[in-house]
Amino acid sequence: MTLIGQTHTRAVTTLSLDSTATRNALSAALVTELAEALTDCAKDPDVRAIVLTHTGTTFCAGADLRDPPPLSASLERGDPHHPDALVALLRQIVELPKPVLARVTGHVRAGGLGLLAACDIAVASTDSTFAFTEVRIGVAPAVISLPLVPRTDPRALARYYLTGERFTPAEAVHLGLLTTTADDVDTALAPVLDGLRRSSPQALAETKQLLTARVLETFDRDAAHLTALSARLFSSEHAREGMTAFLERRDAAWVV
Repeated sequence: MTLIGQTHTRAVTTLSLDSTATRNALSAALVTELAEALTDCAKDPDVRAIVLTHTGTTFCAGADLRDPPPLSASLERGDPHHPDALVALLRQIVELPKPVLARVTGHVRAGGLGLLAACDIAVASTDSTFAFTEVRIGVAPAVISLPLVPRTDPRALARYYLTGERFTPAEAVHLGLLTTTADDVDTALAPVLDGLRRSSPQALAETKQLLTARVLETFDRDAAHLTALSARLFSSEHAREGMTAFLERRDAAWVV
C-alpha cells in the first residue's frame, strides 16, 4: 500500500501523506517512503520545488505509537553520522537543495510539527490546530527540537512545549512555525509557487543553504543527545503509562 501520494505540475511536485487510518502518523513505513520520494525529487531536474501536504483532516498526528520509526543504536552511542530514521528525514528536508513547502488544511500534533519546522515555507488554513502533545504522554519534543528551536520564538515556544495546549494558526505564525495562514491555502500558495518557478534552480539551492545553515549546526551539535534523550524517555515508566492512557482514551495517572 502506497503511503505517499505524488503529483507533478509545472515544475512542482506535490507529496501527500496518505495514511488516513492512522491520521498520517509517522510510522516506520511512512517515514521510509517519504524519504525515498524526497530523494527522487532532489535528483529530478524537472522538480523546482516540493509541496508537502496530506489527505484527510490531519496533516500528521506525530509518531505512530504502534509502529514508530526505528532508533539507531549508533546514534544513541553518540555517532551523528548514522541518525535514526526521523532525524534523517527532518535533516533531509532541511538539506534538500530545493524548497519544500508545507500545505496544511487540518490538525498537526507532536512530530508533525517537526515536519512543518523542517520545511522552508509553511501555510495552513485558518481552521487548522496545533499542539505539542509529548508532555501529556510522558515524553518530550526532543528530536523535533532540531529544526524547531532555531526557527521559532523561544518564549512563545516554551508555553506550548510545557503545557501541550492546542493553539491556533495565528499563534503558529507568531511562534514562527508558520509563514502565513489563509482561508484558502492554495490561493495563498499561488504567488509563492509562481515566484519559485521564476527563480534559478542554482540560486534557489544556494539561497536555501544560506537560510538553513544555523538549523544544520543544531543537527550537528545536538542530534545524538536528543535522540538518546528520546530513546530514554520512550522506554520510561511515565511513557508507558502515558501511551497506554492515550490508547485507552483515559487520563494518565498523574493528571490532577
